[in-house]
Amino acid sequence: MSTLIRQASIIAMDETHGSTPFTGDILIEGDRIKAIGTDLGPQTVDTVIDGGDRLVMPGLVNGHLHSGEALFKGRYDNMPLELWMLYCYPILGGQPPSDRLIYLRSMVVAMESLKNGVTTVVDDVYELGGQSMEQLGQVFQAYDDIGLRANVSGHIMDRPFLDSIPFAHEMLPADLRAKTGALATPALADYLAFCKAAAATFNDRSGRLRFMIAPSAPQRCTEPLMLAADELARSIGSPFHTHILETKTQCVTGPEFHGKSLIRYMHDLGLLRAGTTIAHSIWVTDEDIELMGDVGCSIVHNVISNQKLGAGIAPMRKLLDAGVNVALGSDGICSNDTPRMFDVMHAAGLLHSISSPDYDTWVSASEVLECATIKGARSALLGDQTGSLEAGKKADLLILNLNTAAFTPLNDLRNHLVYCENGSSIETVMVNGEVVVKDGALVRVDEADLLGELREACAAYQPKHAAIEAENAVFHPYFAAIHKRCTSMDVGINRYGSDMPAWKGHNRRVN
Repeated sequence: MSTLIRQASIIAMDETHGSTPFTGDILIEGDRIKAIGTDLGPQTVDTVIDGGDRLVMPGLVNGHLHSGEALFKGRYDNMPLELWMLYCYPILGGQPPSDRLIYLRSMVVAMESLKNGVTTVVDDVYELGGQSMEQLGQVFQAYDDIGLRANVSGHIMDRPFLDSIPFAHEMLPADLRAKTGALATPALADYLAFCKAAAATFNDRSGRLRFMIAPSAPQRCTEPLMLAADELARSIGSPFHTHILETKTQCVTGPEFHGKSLIRYMHDLGLLRAGTTIAHSIWVTDEDIELMGDVGCSIVHNVISNQKLGAGIAPMRKLLDAGVNVALGSDGICSNDTPRMFDVMHAAGLLHSISSPDYDTWVSASEVLECATIKGARSALLGDQTGSLEAGKKADLLILNLNTAAFTPLNDLRNHLVYCENGSSIETVMVNGEVVVKDGALVRVDEADLLGELREACAAYQPKHAAIEAENAVFHPYFAAIHKRCTSMDVGINRYGSDMPAWKGHNRRVN
């Protein structure tokens, strides 16, 4: 199949044009862009699209996502990460969803993503009780069926749970310590074998899908696992995708456990490199940022999730200026509550203007677009395939109608995309050269039927999860105390949006 898009406004995000709009043609053959030019002349093609009053841009990249949280969308509020995880990722685990429910929860994330312009997701998937190949296969199957591009992980942690939280052994009572101590941790050999089998099974499926290596975090994974995971990631061309310094509690963790920051810890292990992608990177010091910039690693800025969980404000300008590759992500579907990346772009464009009165340092709409497209692709090690509109790259693109309220009156297209648009102007989404959204509707799947099936399945599953939440609620007061202790400590930096002393005047217990 071949397609010619004629005389559209184009934001290519390539090295030549960056985010500067221009008018031109795009020729697509098979799954790739063959040519882009101001006038490609007559072409013999299967389909011609009139680009008048239309904007063509790269598909958005969601650089960090947890699709497993889709079952808990809209369920939690007003809890910091350390308390929220007791309910969304309960310590004592529980019965995992059925394979079909895993498929459906992945599909609902994929449907909302594609309709809102996300053509690539980086999905860090965690399953209660450990992940089977069949469960992982359901995620891949959903993304394959709908036509999305994705990196999908098998999320892993192998430290005993209380060993990953500062002061937990000291502050939890003996009976709860015994409960967590009885939990099994995965064996390194089993994990590596699983990853190798998953990569062999799923890599390059449909030219869009890859398995990703994603050890949870340095405080949650042993050094042997982190080192072996890094070696495996290098060998299969996967990002080394992990979480570091999302909260102030994690900022305390590094000095408490290792006598150094978690970024310095990673650096000293040789795990900080260009192929490393770090979710969050909020509570980083200037020294951390320098180390990250020196190696050119990536971070994924999950600006909405960070706000909802009260984690803090990542120093985005410092990270960009240091040479860190900054992508954008939604994070989990119940710590953000949607995978919509236009929302994330809007928040990222606004939040950092309150970080400093020096407006010359504020993050621009062009920089936000770069983080949501080409830099997102680079963080997934897909920068040679997607993230910009260039000859030879995969045809992953959006066509937006400019005759909408979001683009009226039409001024700077970049500002309209970041501050005005919410995805509602999208007419067409193409992934791998195939139209997967047409006239705002999904092409490959029946959205209404799948949503109906998911609602029915959730009605049966949620009471089971509610019982798990109740069982884990016993930990709540102790983790609230740990959170309070850590956030009251002076760590030499402040990533909150206020200089108010921690906990001053706050006596309300969060339920």
